[in-house]
Amino acid sequence: MQYSRRDFLKHSAGSALAANIGLAGTANAKVQIGDALIDVVSDGSLTLPGNFIFGPMPQDELAPLLAKYNQPIDQLTPPCNVTLLRSEGRTVLFDVGSGPDFAPNSGILLDSLDALGVAPEDVTDIVFTHAHPDHLWGLLDDFDDPLFPEASYMIGKKEWDYWMDPNTVDTIGDARVPFAVGAQRRLETIEDNISFFTDGQEILTGVAARQSFGHTPGHMAFEVNSGSESVMIVGDSIGNHHIAFERPDWPSGPDQDQDVAAQTRIGLLDQLAHSKMQVIGYHLSGNGLGRVEKTGSGYRFLKED
Repeated sequence: MQYSRRDFLKHSAGSALAANIGLAGTANAKVQIGDALIDVVSDGSLTLPGNFIFGPMPQDELAPLLAKYNQPIDQLTPPCNVTLLRSEGRTVLFDVGSGPDFAPNSGILLDSLDALGVAPEDVTDIVFTHAHPDHLWGLLDDFDDPLFPEASYMIGKKEWDYWMDPNTVDTIGDARVPFAVGAQRRLETIEDNISFFTDGQEILTGVAARQSFGHTPGHMAFEVNSGSESVMIVGDSIGNHHIAFERPDWPSGPDQDQDVAAQTRIGLLDQLAHSKMQVIGYHLSGNGLGRVEKTGSGYRFLKED
């Protein structure tokens, strides 16, 4: 039996990483939207200092909200929920996780796909919400070749222009320079096989791009529709299940434009609560799938299995 380079990568590097840190590939949730089957699969999780998220928030008001959710102020461990859509003979990934080079508890996407019987060669399309490391850096294998060799790629035009601008590395801020360098290096490898879209465009049958700027300059969400059924893939535009819902107007540390991101959050949460549409969030708790409920002063995330 032939043993390909890609087999070697998957079974040695990827599986060893998962075993060493106690992770296993998982298919967390399923949603049927018309003829489209959506699986939410795990790329592991992140471990973040609390100040990274909570630093710009009013600390006296923050403390009781965190206590309400039993959320420590010093550390967060958000899940990384990747969306897989299969419809009309296409196998589509929304983001590709972080790969092995960003965070020790992430990078298990291949194992999660394998649990569903999906190989990298089966993926026909990859759609990016944005180009932060935990969404993009899983693009390449250990030989710096595209990990999904049969896939075509799509990204919002504004997001592409931002990360490919040579001035971004000088303007993004010292702490995020590795983000800019890493994004440009990876995006350059697929430059000849990527297409661009703008707000409102139907990028695939039943999948429309929705502008959700702020977290990054060109961040996009995606609405999947079939008849009266729909689900919104929000990426990082709603970044957690507690403060982002309770006080969407507050600035959040990871957002590159905090004012615009807050306006985006408020608009999305209002739409999702009003329509009762399902939502998939990359860093929302559990499997990332749920609905939004309006409360007296804010919103609440209702998890679904």
